[in-house]
Amino acid sequence: MARWCYRHRLVVVLLWVGALLGLGAAASSAGTNYANVFSLPDTDSKRAYDLMEKAFPERAGDTDTVVWKVEGGSVRDASVRSRMEPALAAIGRMEGVGDVTGPYGPQGAARISRDGRTAYAQVTFAEQADAVPKELVEDVVDTAKDAAGDGLRVELGGQAITRVQEPPTGTAELVGVLAAAVVLFVAFGSLLAMLLPIVIAVFGVGTGMFGTQLISHVTNVPELASLLSTLIGLGVGIDYALFIVTRHRRGILRGDDPEEAAVTALNTSGRAVLFAGGTVCIALAGMLVTNLRFLDGVVIGTSLTVVLSVLAAVTLLPALLGLLGHRVLSRRQRRTLAARGPETERTTGLAARWAAGVERRPRSTALLAVVLMAVLAVPLLSLRLGTVDQGNDGASTTTRKAYDLLAEGFGPGFNGPLQVVVDGEASNSLVAAVERTEGVAQVASMPPANGVTVIQVVPTTSPQDERTDRLIDVLREDVIPEAGAEAHVGGVTAVSKDFASVTGDRLPLFIGTIIGLGFLLLLLAFRSLVVPLTAAVMNLLAAAASFGVLVAIFQWGWGLDLLGFGREGPIAAFLPIIMLSLLFGLSMDYQVFLVSRMHEEWVHTRDNARAVRVGLAETSRVINSAALIMVCVFLAFVLSGDYGAGMAGVGLAAAVALDAFILRTALVPAAMHLIGKANWWLPAGLEKRLPHLAVEPKEEDGSGVVPAPRPPGEGSTPAASVVHGFVRTVDGDPVDGAAVTLLTSGGRQVDRVVSLADGSYIVSVPSPGRYLLAVTAAPYGSRAGQVTVPGGSLVHDVELAPGEVDAVN
Repeated sequence: MARWCYRHRLVVVLLWVGALLGLGAAASSAGTNYANVFSLPDTDSKRAYDLMEKAFPERAGDTDTVVWKVEGGSVRDASVRSRMEPALAAIGRMEGVGDVTGPYGPQGAARISRDGRTAYAQVTFAEQADAVPKELVEDVVDTAKDAAGDGLRVELGGQAITRVQEPPTGTAELVGVLAAAVVLFVAFGSLLAMLLPIVIAVFGVGTGMFGTQLISHVTNVPELASLLSTLIGLGVGIDYALFIVTRHRRGILRGDDPEEAAVTALNTSGRAVLFAGGTVCIALAGMLVTNLRFLDGVVIGTSLTVVLSVLAAVTLLPALLGLLGHRVLSRRQRRTLAARGPETERTTGLAARWAAGVERRPRSTALLAVVLMAVLAVPLLSLRLGTVDQGNDGASTTTRKAYDLLAEGFGPGFNGPLQVVVDGEASNSLVAAVERTEGVAQVASMPPANGVTVIQVVPTTSPQDERTDRLIDVLREDVIPEAGAEAHVGGVTAVSKDFASVTGDRLPLFIGTIIGLGFLLLLLAFRSLVVPLTAAVMNLLAAAASFGVLVAIFQWGWGLDLLGFGREGPIAAFLPIIMLSLLFGLSMDYQVFLVSRMHEEWVHTRDNARAVRVGLAETSRVINSAALIMVCVFLAFVLSGDYGAGMAGVGLAAAVALDAFILRTALVPAAMHLIGKANWWLPAGLEKRLPHLAVEPKEEDGSGVVPAPRPPGEGSTPAASVVHGFVRTVDGDPVDGAAVTLLTSGGRQVDRVVSLADGSYIVSVPSPGRYLLAVTAAPYGSRAGQVTVPGGSLVHDVELAPGEVDAVN
């Protein structure tokens, strides 16, 4: 498939452009039909909501609030009324506004505070908040604000009002892409190579977003799905293309033809991308076990975007590589390749030194990593789930100001009233019992409507206060049963509490499901019980530490002002499920890319220490670059202006950073060094029964060893075996940069490599037999000796002494 896409590159590019434009045109003409359907079956708040719909079926539109306050005097003064009444009347005449209920009518006394300085009016739109035209909302805000001045403050709150104070759509995405572009340019040193992952992400996210918009017309898809699809699509699209482009550039630098390099990259890293994308989709599908039906649309939208991003990476990317040819390298790399020819690949620098350091000190490395993750996880012990509201908005927003004015004038519980809903007429004893309950500030029983009575209950505490949650429990478990009534407690605050409870109850099943599925996938991929078990433990550690960071920032308020958000509050109840799905999927990606290289080396040499060291040295740089891109994309969503999106962005950024920089780079390899060969243990009976799954096959022709690089035009003989080991001094120190040459008995060079920073080397052998192995490194002199290579690999360590020269006849 990769070869076909490479050779028919113009056709592939045109097909993708046509798909993007076609889906975009269809989505634009059809529009969006997002439905924020939120249902919690078998909960008390859901039963209350059903009765409210029966009582007031005509209240279908979103209801927002206009709040005003005078610095002196009363809102009843003629000077205030002469400004507010015309403004409210003008709002009421706007097309799309169903009703405006103010404080100056016959039933309006309750909408004026006791001190007479604060009042509010309710504006009911004809549609729900997400369907109200933004121009209409702006007109409402402008008309109300025009009445302010001369000691009169006017602010507005509500879901529709929130839409006009959000930053322009696309700001967060643009900042995330620009930050990713900087990281890619530093990693590749080439403008064209930098653009490749970004183009793949744009096509994946674009087709996914337009497809999700179209799907919203045939099933319930919440607006949250669009945001999360963009969030995850940008991250995985750029990351997957980064892995493939890195392998492709490596092949060209070794002397491969661009087409062969692309085919090899897609057949190795491309397979790993397919596997990684599948793990992300499986982790997302784990949300379905929670039985929270409003998450179904989120699973559909995000999974579709991931699938299209993977499809773009394995079809569109080889076509683009064909268009670029050698220009995927930087100019300096192209000049060096032309002047010196292909060079044997070396893993040097910080990555090799770090890998060698982890091998030398696995216990201390593992201990430091575990202590750091444990400290970061401590705040998780005080995790409290809930729902954010406009009290968490920035202090400069009109919604936050309206929220504070209502709390100041009517009490903190006024922003989250409870509804005790009775199917029938409420008894006086029930109303009296509710009034006497501790924590209740105000009670108002409405006349029965369609056989349903609603008792409005205003708590003394704010909606996010834990005491409000306890009040709901007292009403449900004590007050209502003792009054002998059949009633249910509803309202936004009660729904929030029920949602947090349901989420908490179903979270263990959800976590167990996605960890179990991830364990099975890694078991198939790496033929080991220990590797998937290690991955599961690491995923739990990453989740605990990232939620600890989230609690410290958003619940405790540490550094919240720096992010530009309002006051602290509980962690959004929907976030653990969504965040854990994405985290487990993405962390599985890094585990696959890291361990697949280790597994390849283990199959070659059966040397666990070498396998872990080489795997870490060769993949840590690209994994850290990919993680840094993810962190940039996720943190950019802080700029979206949405408190929930910002919370998700910070949480995911912390999770990815900790997972890649601490767990995969330090703790996983350290643990694998400590475990030793048991990493690759699998019972013989299970080995026979498991199907074989090649996640990332070796760059070989079936012989079992990667062929040594050859200059272009020369044929290459498949290697049958390898000689590997370490080059060290007499004191046991590794020798970096030693030239290791393998020759036939007649003196013809078979392979030549340079030792790594830890002194390790590996040379290819065409067939079993006797060979000459020569090693030289200044200032240590040289050493040579005959080696007899059997059918398998041969371990041969070399010791160099200063000034020594070994002569072999």
